[in-house]
Amino acid sequence: MNPFTVVLILLGSAILEAGGDALVRAGLTSSTTGTRIVFFLLGALTLFSYGYVLNSPRWDFGKLIGIYVAGFFIVAQVISYFGFHERPTTSILIGGGLIVAGGLVITLMK
Repeated sequence: MNPFTVVLILLGSAILEAGGDALVRAGLTSSTTGTRIVFFLLGALTLFSYGYVLNSPRWDFGKLIGIYVAGFFIVAQVISYFGFHERPTTSILIGGGLIVAGGLVITLMK
């Protein structure tokens, strides 16, 4: 599998995972039962899709976990900012920088 395809699959998986979590979170804060159920079902479907997309390819995921975790962190922060209007704190930005740096070390070091 070429590196571009791998990055697309990992990015898509991170979007599905963070998006599914956001849908469940939206369900937890919804005011009506019907809306909660819809958000929970959409969240469950999205999280199942994440698991399927991430685990379908035949690859050594242990070698890709660094870049995945870094990508997930970035996607989760974007969703948090735009979806829930939460600005990252200084500690989140510093810790996130360490997460991204660690992901690059895991991915790029031999």
